[in-house]
Amino acid sequence: QVQLVESGGGLVQAGGSLRLSCAASGGTFSRYAMGWFRQAPGKEREFVGSINWTGTITEYADSVRGRFTISRDNAKNTVFLQMSSLNPEDTAVYYCAARYYVGATQSSHYDYWGQGTQVTVSS
Repeated sequence: QVQLVESGGGLVQAGGSLRLSCAASGGTFSRYAMGWFRQAPGKEREFVGSINWTGTITEYADSVRGRFTISRDNAKNTVFLQMSSLNPEDTAVYYCAARYYVGATQSSHYDYWGQGTQVTVSS
C-alpha cells in the first residue's frame, strides 16, 4: 500500500506561484508514475499532469501546459507540482495519485490517492 500526502496549498493572488508537494510512503516510489488532478466546487475531477516512473516523460492538460511543471525526487519519495501564472480558474483541491510506471490522464487508472490540498487564487 502506498500512502500519499499533499502539501503546499494555500491562498495566492492571480499571477502568483505555488509549489505543491506529494510525499509517498509505504511502497517503492521509484516504480510509480505520479499524476496530479484537481477538483473545483461543482465540477468533476480533472487531469492536471503526470510524470512517469523515471521522470523522463511528463504530460499536461492543455489548460496548464506552459504554466505548470511536474518533477520528482525519487531519493526523497516526493513529486512536485510547480504552478506559475496562476489565475482564479486554477482554484481547486489538488490531488496526487500513483499507478505503476506509466502516467495516465484518467483518474480511474490510478490506484492510490492523497487527501488533497486546497489552492485558492484570488483575483
